[in-house]
Amino acid sequence: MKAGQAEAMQNIDEHAYDDILHLPHPDSPSHPRMARQDRAAQFAPFAALTGYDAAIQETARPTEKQREMGEEDLAALNEKLRILMENIQ
Repeated sequence: MKAGQAEAMQNIDEHAYDDILHLPHPDSPSHPRMARQDRAAQFAPFAALTGYDAAIQETARPTEKQREMGEEDLAALNEKLRILMENIQ
């Protein structure tokens, strides 16, 4: 394309919408305008996985205190572990 043609095309593109640029916004007789708050709600974030956040929070919630072993319980467990290790070999 030559320089003159490109300039003519640009000139046409710049003025392509001059006839409708300053017209008033069209109002539909069958569809009333939506309230601004309702329009904003359309674009609000949504939870794609309903209940997912609640499930994660429930899983992370501590349900009972962890029991600590006393000396006797620890000794009994060590004895059972020793017996298992002897029988594996």
